[in-house]
Amino acid sequence: MAFYRQVGEVPPKRHTQFRRPDGGLYAEELMGEEGFSADSALLYHRGIPSSLVDARPWDLPDQTTTPNTPLLPRHLKLHDLFPGEEHKAVDAVTGRRLVLGNADVRISYAVSSLPSPLYRNATGDECVYVERGTARVETVFGALDVGQGDYVVIPRATTHRWLPIGDEPLRTYAIEANSHITPPKRYLSRYGQFLEHAPYCERDLRGPAEPMLAEGTDVEIYVKHRGDGPGGLAGTVHVTPEHPFDVVGWDGCLYPYAFDVADFEPITGRVHQPPPVHQVFEGQNFVICNFVPRKVDYHPLAVPVPYYHSNVDSDEVMFYVDGDYEARKGSGIGKGSISLHPGGHSHGPQPGAVERSLGAEAFDELAIMVDTFRPLALGEAGTAVDDGRYAWSWSGRGPSA
Repeated sequence: MAFYRQVGEVPPKRHTQFRRPDGGLYAEELMGEEGFSADSALLYHRGIPSSLVDARPWDLPDQTTTPNTPLLPRHLKLHDLFPGEEHKAVDAVTGRRLVLGNADVRISYAVSSLPSPLYRNATGDECVYVERGTARVETVFGALDVGQGDYVVIPRATTHRWLPIGDEPLRTYAIEANSHITPPKRYLSRYGQFLEHAPYCERDLRGPAEPMLAEGTDVEIYVKHRGDGPGGLAGTVHVTPEHPFDVVGWDGCLYPYAFDVADFEPITGRVHQPPPVHQVFEGQNFVICNFVPRKVDYHPLAVPVPYYHSNVDSDEVMFYVDGDYEARKGSGIGKGSISLHPGGHSHGPQPGAVERSLGAEAFDELAIMVDTFRPLALGEAGTAVDDGRYAWSWSGRGPSA
C-alpha cells in the first residue's frame, strides 16, 4: 500500500543509530516486498527480531482439495459449517476451514470466540472480511479495531493475532493469496495515490495509530509457509525469547489496514455496468469485488440484473453477506451462501429474475466476489456444505428427473 505512515518513534535518518533510553541500540528491521524493489516499512525493535529458542511442526487445518468434477456451478452453505456452540472452541486462525482454493488463492471460513495464537502467513497477503462480530487485530505494527463489514488486509509475514470482542461470535471470510493484495492499479497514479475516479481513497483506510508494546518470554508464533503438504503448504511454531510486539516505532508504505465496505462508493450508469466497476482489490491471478447497496441502471429500458455471461477466463465466487440478491432469487441462495460459477459454464439470472427486476430503482444487497483466473477446487468445507441442487436451478429438473 504505497501510502506513507509513521507511527511511534523513528530516527531522523534511516539506517542510522537509534538508541534506547539505557543507551543500547534498537534493532532496525526492514520489512519489504519484491527483493528491496517495492513497498517496505522500517520497524525499530527493543529486542532482536531474528531470535529463536525453539521450533516444532504445526499441523495446518486440512488443506486438501477436490477438483470440481464433473464441472458444475455450486451452492455452498457456509452457515452450516459451525453448528451450535462449536464457535466457543474455535479461533479465527487455527479454526479456519478451507472452502475453495487453487495455486493462487485459498478461501476459508471460521466462526470463532477464542483468541487466536500469534500467527504469521509467510506465503502471501491475507484479506479477511468480517461478516459479523467485532475484534481487535493486534499486530507488530500496532492494533486495529475491526467489526462487521470491515476488510482487514494483512501483508505477508506480519505477526498478528485475532482477539474477538463481545458476546457475538466472530464470523470471518479469509482470502489468502500466494502473492500481494493491493488496490487495483487503474485506481492509482504512477506514484501510488488514489485517482479521482477510484471508488475509495486514502481517507477510508484505517492503519495502526500507535505502537503495541507487550511483555513475555518464550512466546509461540504459528507460521504458515511453503512446504510439501497439501496445497504446497506446511506449518511451523517458532518460539521467541521475547514478545514480538516490541516495536517502538515504524514508518513506510507497508502495513496492515482496515477498510469498511460501507465506504466503497458504487459506480453506476444508465445501463448495466460490468463487474470490474465493483472491484476493490487485486492479487496475482485473482480479483476481489464487492456488490453494495446502490441505485441501479436508469435507462428507460434498462435491465438491472446481470445478463447471462460465460466465464471464459475465470471462476466466479460470490459470498452473499446481506440483503436480497435479485439475480439469485428462487435458487435457494441466501445470507451466508457462496455460489461458485466455474469457467466453462454460462451463468446469469434465475428464471423470472429479469422480468421481476424491470423498473427497480435500487438494489439492497451486499456480496463479496472473488474471480480467479485458474480453476478452483473444493476444500473439505466446500465439499461438506454443497447443496447438490444448485446446478439444476435454471432448468428446474436434475439428472434423475
